[in-house]
Amino acid sequence: MPPWLAGGRNHRACDDAAMSSRPPHPPGPAPAPASPAVPMPADWPALWQVLLQARSAGPAGRAAARAAWRAWQPGGAAGNASACAHGLADAITPASADWLSLYAPLLAARWAADDAATPAAPARPWALGQLGQSLDGCVATASGDSYYVTGPQSLVHLHRLRALCDAVLVGAGTVAADDPQLTTRHVPGPQPLRVVLDPAARLDGRARVLSDGRAPTLWLCDSRHAAAAQARRAPGGAEVLAVDGLLPAGPAAEGAPAARPGPQLALAFAALAQRGVRVLLVEGGGVTVSRCLAAGLLQRLHLVTAPVIIGAGRRGLQQPAPLRMADCLRPPARRLALGDDMLWDLDLDLDLDLALAPDRAAAAPGG
Repeated sequence: MPPWLAGGRNHRACDDAAMSSRPPHPPGPAPAPASPAVPMPADWPALWQVLLQARSAGPAGRAAARAAWRAWQPGGAAGNASACAHGLADAITPASADWLSLYAPLLAARWAADDAATPAAPARPWALGQLGQSLDGCVATASGDSYYVTGPQSLVHLHRLRALCDAVLVGAGTVAADDPQLTTRHVPGPQPLRVVLDPAARLDGRARVLSDGRAPTLWLCDSRHAAAAQARRAPGGAEVLAVDGLLPAGPAAEGAPAARPGPQLALAFAALAQRGVRVLLVEGGGVTVSRCLAAGLLQRLHLVTAPVIIGAGRRGLQQPAPLRMADCLRPPARRLALGDDMLWDLDLDLDLDLALAPDRAAAAPGG
């Protein structure tokens, strides 16, 4: 078995058909290693701890951390000497600086939400979508086999994102197909709130994420289907969160699955904001991430491309088809190698970048 095949997995989505939790790869799921062997710069473990401290810092800690970020970013006035003074590192290696730049927007979003905190909750969380797919845009074969699309470094990156977010959201199709745990077991860091988007309450409640009690979990359903979810809820399992209007009512909602309108995702996001979620990771699968992007609910997208060609498989990211290239979404992007995979970091919310370095606001368009 090639070494890159040993630790990764892709959290994908099938369509939202009626579903019970099942092993995703008969006769049973391949065991993930306790800790994937992922090479990182020698200074990274200490820097990761600083990231975690900045994640939970109070107002005074945020001010110091914000100053430190400005110091090490390209063009920072004092460079690594100032970063050292703020506790980041004696000298940040270029490789670690790339990783810090990747995760900095999640801290910026948290700080911006804290700075703007009012008695009323924000309308919706800041959201980052994450999806791993093949070179030809598939997340699984036609049969649903996704072992493995992406490699071990992509898996560890995904766990870091979970640790830096308040909550991680997946669709019901991903839960039925992959039975994910949605924990941070491969990195140091807090467990996020786990959210399963299951508007029609089609899951049977036996999935690990709904029943294992390893982290707080919400089973998010339309109010009309919440009673069904509550009846299937395992003792000590996920809390059922009912959202009015999550599924459209009327004849269109009763048609064939392919013809039904999708859930009102803005209402789901608003419900999570009311629960205190400020930074949200939309982890999958392809249907859920695509719908969130099309609805304008994502501020950033991490799209991981693996060097594999699947062919006529299950599609990953999909969007409405414009007629002209000029109308296609072409956000600012940066790339970072994750072992053999390539991560595309797509910035869908340029205004938030200034939260990390407010002194750059005057140089921004309109600033």
